[in-house]
Amino acid sequence: MTDRVIRAGIRVAVAALVCVAATTPTARADNSRLNNGVVANVYTVQHQAGCTTRIKKSPALTLAAQWQAVDILNNRNLDGDIGSDSSTPQSRAMAAGFAGAVAETVAINPALAINNLDVINQWYFNPAYLAIMSDCANTAIGVWSENSLDRSVVVAVYGRP
Repeated sequence: MTDRVIRAGIRVAVAALVCVAATTPTARADNSRLNNGVVANVYTVQHQAGCTTRIKKSPALTLAAQWQAVDILNNRNLDGDIGSDSSTPQSRAMAAGFAGAVAETVAINPALAINNLDVINQWYFNPAYLAIMSDCANTAIGVWSENSLDRSVVVAVYGRP
């Protein structure tokens, strides 16, 4: 084989690899176990506070939580309720299709990983967040978490349908 044929073969192989890499979907972490753990912990906090209702997951509130978690992960100057577009928990919930009043809690961990105990410890020892979690009128919830190599964000949006 000549060098020209070998080089042509290498170019074809490289082009094929580039095409495969360009069309392969990127993998995303499945944080459903973490998100469900946070919902379970909030349920426990509510029942310790004397609530008798059962908090239920809301797709609309989950979407609102997702929007804020992604925004906080991608905008390092954010650390709470206000989005980079000046949105609020209420405006995001309304845009997602939830008509009731809402409140929000945010946990940020400066690491790749976060677990539901890290989250609940951040929120339980914050008096404002504890009041939100233990409010029996909050019967709907949406939780979303996002991770990067050096930051994890968990957002919970609580609703009163």
